[in-house]
Amino acid sequence: MARYALRRFAFLLVSLALASVVLFVLLRMLPGDPANALTAVGATDEQIAAARASIGSDRPLLEQFVHWIGQLVRGDLGTSFVSSLPVGPEVTTRLRVTLPLTLAAFVLAVLIAVPAGFLAAHKRRTWYGALLNGVSQLGIAIPVFWLGMILVVVLAVNARWFPAGGFPPDGWAQPGEAVRSLVLPVITIALVMSASLIRYVRSAALDVLGSDHLRTARALGSSFGGAMWRHGLRNASVPVISILGIELASTLLGAVVVESVFALPGLGSLLTTGITQHDYPVIQGVLFVSTLAVLLIGFAADLVQRIVDPRLRAGLSGGPR
Repeated sequence: MARYALRRFAFLLVSLALASVVLFVLLRMLPGDPANALTAVGATDEQIAAARASIGSDRPLLEQFVHWIGQLVRGDLGTSFVSSLPVGPEVTTRLRVTLPLTLAAFVLAVLIAVPAGFLAAHKRRTWYGALLNGVSQLGIAIPVFWLGMILVVVLAVNARWFPAGGFPPDGWAQPGEAVRSLVLPVITIALVMSASLIRYVRSAALDVLGSDHLRTARALGSSFGGAMWRHGLRNASVPVISILGIELASTLLGAVVVESVFALPGLGSLLTTGITQHDYPVIQGVLFVSTLAVLLIGFAADLVQRIVDPRLRAGLSGGPR
């Protein structure tokens, strides 16, 4: 298992290096000149050339890439072209909003989807089992931004239970206000995510419910709950774990939409600002950190799968799969 973890970690590093190359090249292929954000309208050619020299965009691409990689190796995400501030501390500050938002929504979605998915599978021939399945299908079709706006109108504007958007200027120095400002975004993401997860949990549970070992356990006198706990839960969790990793990664990447709806100062708004201003260091920093997070989530999900399922561990040691 340790050897496999080292191989997977080495693969993660190679993937991160390749992603860095692709990210750098694609950004330089985008139309627009970052020097334009530093000069006034109608700037002369000399002024634009001076701006390019000040940010280093006039240097050969290979030299720029080597400089950026050297910064990454030292843990430096560079300096913003526009604000002249280090990108790393700014990304860290924005993560204090994006990470709690993503993790809280993920936990709430799992708490909703796992029991609802098992219930939809176990009671699939009842009206409420069919209702759960239908609601999950409907939830998948609802755009997250539309659901967010509906919650703002109902719970913020009309009921006035929560703020319609924004985040306390002092951040988590005001924990009560910070939590209140994240409630609606968390609910928005969790409802959409749980709708998708319910389908996967239901499918995994149906496979377990129709398995021979579960029927044998029931025939030997085990209750349904006991048989599921001892023989079905682990088998059902293996495919769901990979889906959970994918959903968590996609939620982190897709937080830009929800953060825009609720005017949250997270990674999404920082990325949007960077794109608007052609601020390459900001864009590269946000996307690099997001890519690293996605790769780490996939790495963790892969290891958890092998911890949960002995058959995968047997395959690692050369035994039968």
